Amino acid sequence: MIQILNLLPISTFFIFYKLYDIFIASKMLIFASGLVCIIHWMYYHKIDKISLISFFVISFFGSLTLVFHNSQFIKWKITIIYIFLSIALLVSQFWTKKTIMQKLLEKDINIPDIYWKKINFSWSLFFLFCSFLNIYIAFWLSEKNWVNFKVFGLMFLTFLAVLITGVYIHTKTKKK
Repeated sequence: MIQILNLLPISTFFIFYKLYDIFIASKMLIFASGLVCIIHWMYYHKIDKISLISFFVISFFGSLTLVFHNSQFIKWKITIIYIFLSIALLVSQFWTKKTIMQKLLEKDINIPDIYWKKINFSWSLFFLFCSFLNIYIAFWLSEKNWVNFKVFGLMFLTFLAVLITGVYIHTKTKKK
């Protein structure tokens, strides 16, 4: 349910962009991301940190987009989120006992710490790559191309990264 719920903002943004424009889509993105936080609170009595951070970043850049009637602001949102994720993963890589990826997945997956560090570092590089790719597409291609990349391109790249990570983990899993 959480994964489906987390698709609500991007789906809402895409639908309203296709029906109206980027400004209406930005309003609806802010609304949908706030709604996700409310639903998290109602059903789980807590708000997922990523959803909360996303809501604040979306609200900030979405509001700037609306106030200044300039779509460039909303285009920076995913770049900022991905840079934040990249930095968080890097910080956990070097300054915590366990990486973020290990903390998220170790209860289900048993591999040595060195592989967790490699996975964590790879995801940090992945988010950094996607943030720069977003900047390039947002500012060198059309708005329509950027929206399609944001919705489908980033989703495909993330799916591919998950698949590669899964194969890597499978090859490193300790046999019981």
